[in-house]
Amino acid sequence: MPAGSLPACRFLLACVCEGPRDIPPGCVRATMIELTRDHRSNQQALKSPPAAPTPIGSTTMFGRICATVLLGLFAIVASPPSHCKPPNVLLICVDDLKPTIGCYGDPVAVTPNIDALAARGVRFDMAYCNQAVCSPSRNALMTGLRPQTIGVYDLSTHFRDAAPDAVTVSQHFKRNGYLAEGLGKIYHTGHGNRDDADSWSVASWRPKAAAYVLEKNLAMRKPDAKGRVRGPATESADVSDETYSDGLIAEEAVHRLEVYKERTDQPFFLAVGFLKPHLPFIAPKRYWDLYDKRNLPMPKVKTPPQDAPSYASTTFGELRNYSDMPARGEIDEATTRHLIHGYYAATSYADAQIGKLLRALDQLSLADETIVVLWGDHGWHLGDHGMWCKHTNYEQAARIPIIVSAPGGVRGAATQAMIETVDLYPTLTELAGLPTPAGLDGQSFADVIRNADATARDFVTHVYPRGGRLGRAIRNSRYRMVEWKVVAGPREEAEIELYDYQVDPLETENIAATSAAIVAQLRDKLDRQPEAKPQWKRRK
Repeated sequence: MPAGSLPACRFLLACVCEGPRDIPPGCVRATMIELTRDHRSNQQALKSPPAAPTPIGSTTMFGRICATVLLGLFAIVASPPSHCKPPNVLLICVDDLKPTIGCYGDPVAVTPNIDALAARGVRFDMAYCNQAVCSPSRNALMTGLRPQTIGVYDLSTHFRDAAPDAVTVSQHFKRNGYLAEGLGKIYHTGHGNRDDADSWSVASWRPKAAAYVLEKNLAMRKPDAKGRVRGPATESADVSDETYSDGLIAEEAVHRLEVYKERTDQPFFLAVGFLKPHLPFIAPKRYWDLYDKRNLPMPKVKTPPQDAPSYASTTFGELRNYSDMPARGEIDEATTRHLIHGYYAATSYADAQIGKLLRALDQLSLADETIVVLWGDHGWHLGDHGMWCKHTNYEQAARIPIIVSAPGGVRGAATQAMIETVDLYPTLTELAGLPTPAGLDGQSFADVIRNADATARDFVTHVYPRGGRLGRAIRNSRYRMVEWKVVAGPREEAEIELYDYQVDPLETENIAATSAAIVAQLRDKLDRQPEAKPQWKRRK
């Protein structure tokens, strides 16, 4: 019997001896998984007792006792009493958050709370969104289905128009006895889109807060000559966290956690969506003061990749809609530095709100029985390749932070296991001990939560539409290939991008034309994926 199993066996024996009422929520299931794995290699030995009597203190005898205990506990967990709750879920979604985070190696980012979460969980260094824009990415998170499976790539189409029978992750937890609630931005509700009532036990909640508080910025919200009414791209005001939406979202989330603590009869699934660091880059002044803008990293490559299709990049994006930004042309160095300063300040502001939730979990003694997920919906181009947006298939737009802390999981680990946003749905169901619905595109990476040396995918896929074409990307540990073609169009008409991150981490040159063998290998893998659906359109 492995020595590491002895404490777990003793824990299970204590549970049986002291009675089911003393079993900590969620602990038995996690411990049983580990013991079952350890004992598989010893099952034959347990079936064949030794010829000589075995001392009661030996690990062999102890293993037999544990095997008996396991059988009993399997019966307990198969029909758990009402007071033996499965783990809670706290899903923290952060808008436009790329891995500009201390624990991801950013040398200037001030993110102590996200760093603390990583210290008690697993940090995924090769996590990718399924499409680098808000609504499709969030649809992928909630449905476990890729945009090309649903057929929704835009901001205005609700996923249920295209996939009316989809069961979202929170809806699935709700059907399995959880109280499911959503605060802040979980679904994208702008551009004519709407929330999804079926996902929640009660109506989702959003704060009412001013976008700007400084008079000069409020004045800039009046329509200008170009019809822009969004105001400036940044604000730094000496105000409290609760002046802006994210402070109010954190305040409400802490209140919900306090209510959950008093409700011992039902586990919760709480999704909390913070708005920053999405544009405009707004944060209370003290978060701006955390940074010396002279020390902030500036973009190293300001032009699109050489030999890439012209439509693969964009100089537009939402930044151009803000009234103090030039409508066309390059962003000068001073403005670049100011915008990067704003992004970092807004990231630190979001980090502080996340810290309020994590401290509440600790203070309410909920941390040990709650799965916590931090997820950024997509990355963001901070001037690299000359872009100020998400909206591409490139690394800075597609790579995201994902951190998972779970009861029974490893702590303080980092992994190169490759995962996609859609993988979170089946991972959460497995960690919670729930059945996983059939038909999901995602695959569970729960094994990596239990053992950071485990592997996940060999490659990930993501998409972005542009100019009537769909760019289907495949990314493995070294390369990214993007196939641009009309959906269901002829394969031979596709344009190809290929980047080698081992020698060109900044994507300066498309090497598809000189790397036919690698392109063929990656296209073969991509061809085995289901054909993408076209954008859903309402029948006239």
